[in-house]
Amino acid sequence: MIGNLDHTTLQQLWWLITSVVGSLFLFLTFVQGGQTLIFTTATTEEEKSLIINTMGRKWELTFTTLVLFGGALFAAFPLFYATSFGGAYWVWMLILFTFILQAVSYEYRKKPDNFLGARTYEIFMFINGSVGILLIGAAVGTFFTGSRFSLDMFNSVKWGTSYHGLEAAFNLFNLSFGLFLVFLARTLGAMYIVNHVDHDALVLRARKATWINLVLALPFLLVILISLATMDGFAVDSVTGNIFMEKGKYLHNLLGMPAVLIMLLGGLVSVIYGVLATGFLGKNYGIWFGGLGTVLVGLAIFFLAGYNNTAFYPSVTDLQSSLTIYNASSSKYTLTVMSYVALAVPFVLGYIAYVWKLMDAKKLTLAELTSEDANEMY
Repeated sequence: MIGNLDHTTLQQLWWLITSVVGSLFLFLTFVQGGQTLIFTTATTEEEKSLIINTMGRKWELTFTTLVLFGGALFAAFPLFYATSFGGAYWVWMLILFTFILQAVSYEYRKKPDNFLGARTYEIFMFINGSVGILLIGAAVGTFFTGSRFSLDMFNSVKWGTSYHGLEAAFNLFNLSFGLFLVFLARTLGAMYIVNHVDHDALVLRARKATWINLVLALPFLLVILISLATMDGFAVDSVTGNIFMEKGKYLHNLLGMPAVLIMLLGGLVSVIYGVLATGFLGKNYGIWFGGLGTVLVGLAIFFLAGYNNTAFYPSVTDLQSSLTIYNASSSKYTLTVMSYVALAVPFVLGYIAYVWKLMDAKKLTLAELTSEDANEMY
């Protein structure tokens, strides 16, 4: 069946697959968000350890999903990978560096003879959860605002600034996107603490943190939504493949793809309900509504950027260098082979869900942290 799909369908299918992986990553940034709460929600060293160990049980999933997202983009859309990572390398190197800091921090924070001290590694975790997520959001924002690059006839990239991607953080839309993701991650992190930690005082403050961080996220969300409804977009001529500017392109995409509009609105409503259930109704399951909502919003964003004849990685320097899911993709043969491999993904996700359930079967307590057999604590 897969072998009978034409190249265009395969290109659209793989944009869907990469969008799903990217959206799952956005949900899993509750780990990064939780890391930033150790200085605002925890009041004692024991509470810090509770938060860090709660997030430490999931940090590898976030990192692995990010790597999987990058790998999927590399395999399915190699020209995007080469253009972005080859031109905007400073922003990607800085993002990668913050995740290296995270990995090192979980490994060495509580090691004997730690000469840097636990607080240094806690600051590293905060950097990963704030600077790292902000830069990821700014990079995704360039899917709509464009980047300063051009490609020659051999597809060699020439970047238009010496900042090589860092300039994205100085654009209002991109910065708003990044800050929205930071506060969304903090909201999700607080909801996960409520769901997974057995400590009344900490859980009470985490409930409060959910709605505080949602309120902090709302101004940046408004900037994003208003901008998407009013900004010009990078459209693709379906016949010639030429790129041109279209007034209200992303609003047209929302109206032309009602399912995407429903995803966006439904996702936002789901996140808000998760916060209300956690922060005001005393429920512990808000993280699942927040997570589902985050995935739906992420899918809507990726679909707006790539579908409906839209350039998902536009160039403001040379419009015709802009990348679409059609001119940036792998060959039909490569996408076909990858599609067969992707049939195993549901089984992998099922295994992850099973392991997750086992890990979260019992809430984390202070007694568990201080037990004699707590050899794997962070």
